[in-house]
Amino acid sequence: MPDGATAVTYAIAKRIPAEHRDAEVLVLWGNSAERLAEAAADLPNLRLVQTLAAGPDAALAAGFTPSAAIASGRGLHDGPVAEHTLALALAAARRIPDLVRAHDEHVWRGDLGGLQPVSTEGTFRTLRDARVTVWGFGSIASALAPLLTALGAQVTGVANTAGERGGYPVIAGDDIDALLPETDLLIMVLPALPETDHILGVERLALLPNHAWVINVGRGNAIDEAGLIAALESGTIGGACLDVTSVEPLPADNPLWSAPNLFITPHAAGGRPLGSAELVAANISAVLTGAPVRNQVR
Repeated sequence: MPDGATAVTYAIAKRIPAEHRDAEVLVLWGNSAERLAEAAADLPNLRLVQTLAAGPDAALAAGFTPSAAIASGRGLHDGPVAEHTLALALAAARRIPDLVRAHDEHVWRGDLGGLQPVSTEGTFRTLRDARVTVWGFGSIASALAPLLTALGAQVTGVANTAGERGGYPVIAGDDIDALLPETDLLIMVLPALPETDHILGVERLALLPNHAWVINVGRGNAIDEAGLIAALESGTIGGACLDVTSVEPLPADNPLWSAPNLFITPHAAGGRPLGSAELVAANISAVLTGAPVRNQVR
């Protein structure tokens, strides 16, 4: 902790105690929307709200005093999310969910084993030569792309502006409709913003080849889930892996659980903010000295 600062821990499941409501910096990690709204009302002296989440949407929506800077945990989750996304991509390509179900039922899936065709054109059964589109080409995608490349994938990024990032071609988001028909695997790493709500809807799902898979490790609002279920049931896409959903935890009766070729993980890609102590200390020092705050989003 920098000189001149005193750290106090608090229970995220409870309201911040009255004796600590003079805080000037608040660090968020796992706070519910209800507790965030209470903190916004209770802490009028805040100068910095530091969330450890990569996406700052919850902090931005909580209503914190306008005088407080808000900083994200961008960069803290690059490695863990990239690793989980790679696991999902390999699971989809190698049909691991199907094999696990067959194992549980004591069924030998010979159609998924034994001799396999060398050519995989028109299918998604390997990352070798797979055309992978990463929608939301930020720091997480920059960590993920080399892992995909190492296994032979052809990676194209999608971001707000076109260009080249880390040696990878990146197209503008407005041009994605031309890329989707040539995509074998679509990986979504988008934040929760009004403009990303249902950005992958029925019309764009229809642009994907019928063998294409979709992976979402960004935010659940980005996909029209009813449209996704319809596409899976009709076979107009190959499958999907969701680490995030529009409602979390996902209720047991939600139809996503029963959709064919859909694999769900419980928002497990992140959860490990690597380097958080250094980021918090650096930004507290910035507040004390008037230096720029890292990852400031407001």
